[in-house]
Amino acid sequence: MNIRLYNTLSKKVEEFAPLEPNKLRFYHCGPTVYWTQHIGNLRGLTMGDLIVRTFKYFGFETNHVRNYTDVGHLTGDTIGLADQGEDRMEKGAKREGLSPDAIAQKYIDQFEADTKAINLLEPDFKPRATQYVKQMIAMVKTLIDKGFAYETDLAVYFEVEKFPDYTKLSKQKLEKIIKDAGKGEISDPQKKNPADFALWFFKTGVHKNALQTWPSPFHSKQVESGIGFPGWHIECSAMSKALLGETLDLHMGGIEHIPIHHTNEITQSEATNGKKFVNYWLHNEHLLVENKKMAKSEGTAYSLQEVVDKGFEPMSLRYFFLTAHYRSKQNFTWEALKNAQAGLQEMREKIANLKAPTKPQKTKSEGSEKEKTEFGKALAEDFNLPKALAIAWKVLKDNRFSDDEKKSLLLDFDRVLGLKLDEIAPKQELKNVPENIKLLLEQREKARKEKNFAKSDEFRKKIESLGFEIQDSSQGQKVYKKRTLQ
Repeated sequence: MNIRLYNTLSKKVEEFAPLEPNKLRFYHCGPTVYWTQHIGNLRGLTMGDLIVRTFKYFGFETNHVRNYTDVGHLTGDTIGLADQGEDRMEKGAKREGLSPDAIAQKYIDQFEADTKAINLLEPDFKPRATQYVKQMIAMVKTLIDKGFAYETDLAVYFEVEKFPDYTKLSKQKLEKIIKDAGKGEISDPQKKNPADFALWFFKTGVHKNALQTWPSPFHSKQVESGIGFPGWHIECSAMSKALLGETLDLHMGGIEHIPIHHTNEITQSEATNGKKFVNYWLHNEHLLVENKKMAKSEGTAYSLQEVVDKGFEPMSLRYFFLTAHYRSKQNFTWEALKNAQAGLQEMREKIANLKAPTKPQKTKSEGSEKEKTEFGKALAEDFNLPKALAIAWKVLKDNRFSDDEKKSLLLDFDRVLGLKLDEIAPKQELKNVPENIKLLLEQREKARKEKNFAKSDEFRKKIESLGFEIQDSSQGQKVYKKRTLQ
């Protein structure tokens, strides 16, 4: 089945053609590890996970790289000034009285615990930017040698007017970018153009007390041995080249990366290598909170731990993410998450009631093969996971399918959905019923014989409130321990 996806570069849906048959080279911009990642970050990463799972589902051999930024990402990025502000890692180090390396490790560990909790597949590579400084320096030197970059006493910059296709991803007008950049504070009077972006910062000026620095072959009158640190953009270009090659199939990130970060990645990579950097660019939309931008200042940048503290299971958040397309904004509310948790619980209950093996079996009926095809079509049409989830529900509720067929199809679909449906054990009747529940069952049975169904329903609800379920059968009332989310 041919995969069609929306390519930000062309602004249209295209049929995917890999660089190598049945192989995927995929780079996904990972987190800056100076702070806890909020659920908006986790949504973007879940979308990447679903895309990798989709390619695996279609038989691709995937090479998935998701990086950790642990140097050079400045705070000015939040206001569109990626080359200004404080290094986020230094900000985290000062906040907690730890070294940048210790801060990075602390939040990498926390992030990986979160991604495990929502069942993201492990990438093939998880490079830290600080491990690839040598490769970054080599790229910057090449750019200087080719005439694309120049040195000042404060930094090394890429000269954007030297690259004719600078705005091909964002589709902005270069003249406007230059004009807008000139309206802001010029942090380096030696810059040739306000829109030129930093490849390397020297340990001087506002960065004279930088905590993470390396020697370089670059020249500054104010710094010996070119000591400094890499700019944010060059990091992803160097890591992706080292691990995936000069040209990638897919590159993904949030829509906020389009005008600056990903634009600069393309520019410096193609100027260095003389080749197209990425064939297909994917960008996920933002997660909103109560229809507003998620913000720490508003107390709405919720972490996964805050979700758990509210009584929700991490996998309920994954289920919630499945209900919106990656290119659509999604509105987070506690009520919406409550509904997602209820949906996941119901799905688990229905699967637990299926009398079928827990391992996938080949489906043979025409109907089941049709649903499998429809599921594949949903995935292949720009990763339409909401539709794919709806097809899973359709199968689960369709009485035309045997329990064997339902379970086999659902476990097959879960290779992409990632809801751990293979871990659901069949429901087991409770043999040793507690005495208080036995009494309520007797009272319920009496009410039913008296045709007092309102009273009978009250006893059912009382039993359920105590953590048990009832199933009426020809052999009488069967009792089950209510399944709880883990």
